Amino acid sequence: MSLPSSAFTILTLVGLGVLIVFVLLMMFKAFYIKVPQGTALIVNDMSSTPKVHFTGALVYPVIYKKEFMKISLITLEVDRRAKDGLICKDNMRADITVAFYLRVNETQQDVLKVAKAIGVDRASDRTAVNELFNAKFSEALKTVGKQIDFVKLFENRQEFRDRIIEVIGNDLNGYILEDVAIDYLEQTPKSSLDPTNILDAEGIRKITELTAAQNVITNELERNEQLAITKKNVETREAMLALERQQADAEARQKREIQTIQAREQAETAKVQEEERLKSENARISVQEQLDIREENRQREVEVAQQNRQRAVVIEVEKVTRAKDLEIVAREREVELNRIEKEKALEEQRKEIANVIRDRIAVEKTVAQEEERIKEVRQVSEADRAKQVLVLHAQAKAEEEMVRQVKQAEADETSSKHKAVEITTLAQAELESAGKQSEAKKKMAEGIEAERAAPGLADARVREITAAAIEKEGMAKARVVAETMGAEAKGEQEKGMAQARVMEAQADAKQKLGLSDAKVLEENLFAQARGEEQLGSAKAKANRDLGMSEADVLLQKLKSEAEGLSQKFGALDSLSDQSRAHEEFRMQLEKNFEQAIAGIDANKEVAKEQADVLAAALSKANIDIVGGEGAFFDSFAKALSVGKAIEGVAGKSPIVQDVLQRLLNKGDDKSVAKIEGKVDGKPAGETALDS
Repeated sequence: MSLPSSAFTILTLVGLGVLIVFVLLMMFKAFYIKVPQGTALIVNDMSSTPKVHFTGALVYPVIYKKEFMKISLITLEVDRRAKDGLICKDNMRADITVAFYLRVNETQQDVLKVAKAIGVDRASDRTAVNELFNAKFSEALKTVGKQIDFVKLFENRQEFRDRIIEVIGNDLNGYILEDVAIDYLEQTPKSSLDPTNILDAEGIRKITELTAAQNVITNELERNEQLAITKKNVETREAMLALERQQADAEARQKREIQTIQAREQAETAKVQEEERLKSENARISVQEQLDIREENRQREVEVAQQNRQRAVVIEVEKVTRAKDLEIVAREREVELNRIEKEKALEEQRKEIANVIRDRIAVEKTVAQEEERIKEVRQVSEADRAKQVLVLHAQAKAEEEMVRQVKQAEADETSSKHKAVEITTLAQAELESAGKQSEAKKKMAEGIEAERAAPGLADARVREITAAAIEKEGMAKARVVAETMGAEAKGEQEKGMAQARVMEAQADAKQKLGLSDAKVLEENLFAQARGEEQLGSAKAKANRDLGMSEADVLLQKLKSEAEGLSQKFGALDSLSDQSRAHEEFRMQLEKNFEQAIAGIDANKEVAKEQADVLAAALSKANIDIVGGEGAFFDSFAKALSVGKAIEGVAGKSPIVQDVLQRLLNKGDDKSVAKIEGKVDGKPAGETALDS
C-alpha cells in the first residue's frame, strides 16, 4: 500500500511542476514584448533609470510601463530660394534645396536623451524634428556657402556636402546625421535680387559682367557659324543645281525616246485592235439579226396561242356566270318565299304572345286592385283603432290633469287661509307688546317728569301724553284693520289664481283633445292618400307594363324586319357584279312599274275632274251637231287629244314656254285686247268648240 501512495505523490509533484512550468511559460509569453525593427522599447521599471531595449523585454503589467519610440530614418528638407537664397563667397546668390537624413542614435543614452528632450511620440514627428533642427541646418548651409564660390559650388558638390556635415557635427541631442543630399542647386534669377542690398548689388554686377562677356563671345561664334553655314550652303546649292541640270537633260532625252517608241507601238496596236473589232462587230450584228428574227417569230406564235386560250376561257366563264346567275335568281326567289312564310308565322306567334300578355296584365291589374283594397281596409281599421286609443288616452290625461289642478287649488286656498290667520295673530301679538312697552315707557316718563317738572306743567304734560297715547292706539287699530284687509285680499287673489289655473288646465285638456282628433283625422287622410297613391302607382305600373309589352312587340317586329333587310342586303352584297346588275335592273323595272301605275291613277283622277268640268261647261251650251253623232264625237276626241298634247308639251318643255313667253311679250296690247274681246264676245259653246 505504501508503494502506490508514494507513486501518487510523485505523480502529483510532477504534475504540479509541469503546471508551474506551463504557467511560467504562458506568463513569459504574455509579458514578453517583442520590438520591431526601427523601434526602441523604453521600459519604466521600479529603478531610477528607465531601460531601453531594441529586441524585446519582459514587461509586467501595473508595475512596469512600456513606451515605443521610432528610431527609423527621417528626411528633413531645407529650401532657400529667391531673396532667401544661399549667398556664396563671391556674393552670388543660389537657389538650393538640401535634404538631411536623420535618425535617433541606437544607444541607450541617446534614446533616453531624445525621449526626455521632445518625448517619445514626437521623436519621429517630422514637424517637431524640423522645428528642432531647421535653424541649425540653415546656419550650417549659410556658413559653408559663404566659404565657397558659386562656380566651385557646382563643381565640388561632394566637398560642399562634407563641409556641411563637418559644420553640423555630432551634437544633435541624441540624433545622428546619416547623410546630406543636394537635391536642387541653381543660380537665383536676376529679377529676384535686391539692388539696394550690397551683396545682391555685387552679385548683379558680376552676373552682368559675366553674362555680357559670354553673350559677346556667343554672338560672335553664332555669326561665324551662320557665315560658314551660308557659304557652305551656297557652294552646295551650286553643285546640286549643276548636277540637277545634267540629270534633267538626260531624263528628258530618255523620256523623248521612250515616248516615240511607245507612240509607234500604240499606233500599231490600235490598228490591229480596230481591224479585229470590225470583224467581231460584223459577226455580232449577223448573229443579232438572226436572233431577233427568231424572237419575233416566237412572240407571234405565243400571242396567237394566248388569244386562242383567252377566247376559250371567256366563253367558259360566260357559261359559268350565266348558270350561276340563274341559280342565284332561283335561290333568291326561294329564300324570299321562305322569308315571307317565316314572317307570317312570326306575326301569328307575336299576335298570340301579345294576347297572352294582355290577359296576364289584366289579371295582374285585377289582383293589384284587390290587394290595394285589402290594404286600404286594413289601414283604415288601424287608423280608427289608433284614433280611439288616442282619444281615450287624451281624455284620461285631461281628467287627471283637471283633478290634480283642482286639488292643488283647494290645498293652496287652505294654506293661504291658515297663513292669513297666522299673520293676523302675529300682528295682534306685536301690537299688544308694543302697547305694553309704550305704557311702560310712558309711566317711566311720567315719573321722571313728575320729579322734574313744575306742578303747572304736569297737567299739560299729562294731557299731551294722553292725546299721544290715544293717537297711537288709533294708529295701531288702523294697522290691524289694514293687515286684516290685506290678508283677505291676498286670500281672494290666491283663490282667483287657483280658479284661473283650473280653467287653464281645462282649456289645455280641450286643446289636447282637439289635437288628438286632428291627428287622427290627419292619419286617416294620410292613409287614404297613401292608398290612392299606391293604387295610382299600381295603375301606372300596369299601364307601363302594357306599354312596355306593346313596345317590345313593336321592337321585335322592327328587329325582325331589320334582320330581314340586313340579310337581304347581305345577300345582295354577296352577289356577283352581273347578278347585282340584274337585281338592280329588276328593282328599277319594279320602280318604273309603280311610277307608271301612279301616273295612270293620277291621269285617271285628272281625266275624271276634266270630264266633270267639261260636262258642266257643255250642259248649257248650244251645239249644232253636223255629220252625225259618231263623226262629231271622233272630231271632238281628236281635238281634245291634240289640245292635251299641246298643253302637255307647253307645260313640260321649258323651250316651248320660253318661246311662248317671248311671243306674248312682243305682241301688241291692243291686238291682245281685241282678240280677248272677240273671244269674250263669242258664246260659251262656240268658245269651247274653237278650243
